[in-house]
Amino acid sequence: MFSKIVIANRGEIALRILRACRELGVKVVAVHSEADRDLKHVRLADESVCIGPAASADSYLNIPAIISAAEVTDAEAIHPGYGFLSENADFADKVKKSGFVFIGPNAETIRMMGDKISAKKAMIAAGVPCVPGDNSPLSDNDEENFKLARYIGYPVIIKAAGGGGGRGMRTVHTEAALINAIAMTKAEAGSAFGNPTVYMEKFLEDPRHIEFQVMSDSHGNAIHLGERDCSMQRRHQKVVEEAPAPFITEAQRKFIGERCAKACVDIGYLGAGTFEFLYERGEFYFIEMNTRVQVEHPVTEMVTGFDIVKEQLRIACGEPLSITQDQVKITGHAIECRLNAEDPKTFMPCPGTIDQFHMPGGPGIRCETHIYNGYKVPPYYDSMIGKLIAHGETRDGAIARMNTALSELIIDGIKTNIPLQQDIMNDTGFAAGGQNIHYLEKKLGIH
Repeated sequence: MFSKIVIANRGEIALRILRACRELGVKVVAVHSEADRDLKHVRLADESVCIGPAASADSYLNIPAIISAAEVTDAEAIHPGYGFLSENADFADKVKKSGFVFIGPNAETIRMMGDKISAKKAMIAAGVPCVPGDNSPLSDNDEENFKLARYIGYPVIIKAAGGGGGRGMRTVHTEAALINAIAMTKAEAGSAFGNPTVYMEKFLEDPRHIEFQVMSDSHGNAIHLGERDCSMQRRHQKVVEEAPAPFITEAQRKFIGERCAKACVDIGYLGAGTFEFLYERGEFYFIEMNTRVQVEHPVTEMVTGFDIVKEQLRIACGEPLSITQDQVKITGHAIECRLNAEDPKTFMPCPGTIDQFHMPGGPGIRCETHIYNGYKVPPYYDSMIGKLIAHGETRDGAIARMNTALSELIIDGIKTNIPLQQDIMNDTGFAAGGQNIHYLEKKLGIH
């Protein structure tokens, strides 16, 4: 096991990684911006290094500064967490070339799975079902594009090959709108991602968002840890996640999970990853792979009893997977509510000082957060300040426990989305389970 690592992230995920390191006897170096000197994991770390001003571009996205921090503290590895540089192939490459271990897949794999066209080709080769469409970049030939759209069947969706986070995509319902949509998406993709390449797929109108958690080592072993349902979304951003997904059968879980694990072996994947699918009318369609730990990994940990972050560290050290597929057991149900510093009605970020914080407790309750009394939520980063997770023997039991936990949770001094989460937990449609990705927006009146 490593003796010391750098955590190249902030907030609750940095604290989560620090705690895993503590259990494994690994010392931690916390890198932080000037605005984050008082983060909880910075205070708890063995060493800390300021890597730049508040702006992410000058700190958490500053590759030379992060690598320098590893050098001056004599660390052996760097854990990127999620967001920031976690899926940046150049960062993974530079970490390795600088003599450190990148706790995640190699740069070539990140690059392949980060391009949605090459990722889809790899998945088709591995037998993973994909959304109907063409795997090639769209050309400037209007007639060819019209022909392809007619073959796929309207509605179609134009997607940026290097896109993510709900950006770089346009739905097209009629032939008259096709060419303009392609041109606009190309322009947006070039500006946002530095890659104007776009492709075309069938647009699924009422799908659910279901993803499979995988772990893969350097010895040719890979397992899946079941699926999560992340269909409660607002503007392509997840709000509530749960495991297992309602109404997914054991046979479906086995069929898709085994193909995801096989794909990991085929592409030489290393560490934790997530295969994301759209699910409609009993069929799964691969959309992308996240080559990092996910925000929602705790719900999988709660139903499997498996520590994903500690396993990331073990795999990065060259150890084989600590369990086999036969040892993966899913018990009960878990739900996660994302906690954001934002107005629950307008969704505008609400940074400020937390006057009072009380964390809920009780059986099956887990709270992942870096906030504390007197902590100042900065205005420079994502508004998520934590996650509340509830586990129960049944889905109804997990919802009941989440309701109780949300009623106990106190975060005073700033506005949060706690009222929205309470509204969702008491919604009859959510209670029924199996709602599609448009359900929450329709409920909120967002079009």
